[in-house]
Amino acid sequence: MTDSPALVRPDRRAELAAGLARVRARIADACAAAGRDRADVTMIAVTKTYPAADVVALAGLGVTDVGENRDQEAAPKAAEVAAAGVAPRWHFVGRLQRNKVKSVLRYADMVQSVDSVRLASTVAAAAGGRDRPLEVLVQVSIDGDPSRGGAVPSCADPDVGLGPVTEAVAAAQSLRLAGLMAVAPLGWEPERAFARLADLAAQVRAAHPGATVLSAGMSGDLEAAIAHGATHVRVGSALLGMRPTLR
Repeated sequence: MTDSPALVRPDRRAELAAGLARVRARIADACAAAGRDRADVTMIAVTKTYPAADVVALAGLGVTDVGENRDQEAAPKAAEVAAAGVAPRWHFVGRLQRNKVKSVLRYADMVQSVDSVRLASTVAAAAGGRDRPLEVLVQVSIDGDPSRGGAVPSCADPDVGLGPVTEAVAAAQSLRLAGLMAVAPLGWEPERAFARLADLAAQVRAAHPGATVLSAGMSGDLEAAIAHGATHVRVGSALLGMRPTLR
């Protein structure tokens, strides 16, 4: 039997408060260094492997946006959090399997990882009964290697090319193309990765002016992402501590 999500140990609440203060200070410093308004950057608390109690505690500390990357963990967690009377904005940030789309759309306010025309079509069909369009980010592969997920710039494959994927999302009445998401490729300096991403984001905005969201940067590289225009940073370990090993 697990503890109620509403019952958070005082020492854990203090740990989360300290981590949150450190991350908020880093974001504020990065915005100041980049000459940006702090209000223009949203922190998403990535709570994978952490319990619903941590989400409830973070909400009590003023965190409004929460990210998850595995539906089999996120779906029951979101239900627990809702049962505790807390309603954060849920972001699905992991690779999305088409057979998980209906489940994810039961709780997700934004899906950040659409990376193919086929997936966009599946998400659009599942979102058809919503009272407003689902917010979608197209995940982009900065280095052109789709093995970690992401639509590929200048790709000949019409299913996974960045242009076709963004157009598919933009054309779907049940979806709203909000912008792009990316992860810095392994072996790339963050500055190089996010400069490349900023160029791609500018190209997408030229065709779709409403696609202003840029989700980039995590615990280790959020400063570089903010310097290159990130509007959302996805923070896990710097906020919640080192994660337990996934089994």
